[in-house]
Amino acid sequence: MKGTIISAPEFQADDHYLIRIKTDVETAAPGQFVTMKIGSTLDPFLRRPFSIFDFNDGIFDVIFQVVGKGTKILSNYKDAEIDILGSLGKGFTLKENSRVLLIGGGAGNAPLYYLTKKLKEKNCDVTQIYGSRSKSLIYCKDRYCKESDAVIFTTDDGSEGTKGFVTDAAASLLEKNSYDMVYVCGPKPMMRGLSPVIERSGIPCEVSLENYFGCGTGICYGCTIRTKEGNRRVCTDGPVFNADIIDWNIL
Repeated sequence: MKGTIISAPEFQADDHYLIRIKTDVETAAPGQFVTMKIGSTLDPFLRRPFSIFDFNDGIFDVIFQVVGKGTKILSNYKDAEIDILGSLGKGFTLKENSRVLLIGGGAGNAPLYYLTKKLKEKNCDVTQIYGSRSKSLIYCKDRYCKESDAVIFTTDDGSEGTKGFVTDAAASLLEKNSYDMVYVCGPKPMMRGLSPVIERSGIPCEVSLENYFGCGTGICYGCTIRTKEGNRRVCTDGPVFNADIIDWNIL
């Protein structure tokens, strides 16, 4: 499918950009993703997967971090058209009239923005913990603060919000407050550290895994993981899973 880039990649934070792409897609769920073929040559060969930061009337907003050749090309993309597939995968379960806690780390905060918007449409009270290594890496701060009822920022170096990790902030909130649902997206070490904290709370939790996808459509099996319920393909069975089926020791 061809998408039309309606705004050039916009700088948001150190090495982070936002790109807006108009498509014929009618619906997209929070937690789903898109894949894009960057460039017209075989280098880079594979499509690149990206979380959906926002979606409205066929327009995908995507936040991406420059980490390699493909995303470097995308940050300087000049063409009006781009090859895009989406929306793909299994998204988050949306609660209604509930008190929810969202926990994101780094690039894992991206899908939580669209999730927040949809949860607010369902009359949920939303608190988000936004974790980052440093203030310079926090993107779209004003947009997160506008949509959520409360946003707690944590940074490894203390340059924004509370100095420390999201695990500490989450443990404090879960001890003091009651929630109906927890949603998590971030690097595996962060989610592994959060697992016992959330398990002790007894609150249902969904996690979005950040595995790299070869095809994004379940054909290559390159993103397969072992779970307590057997092997699962992250791109089609996920990327969102119930946290209680994940064995963080073997992931």
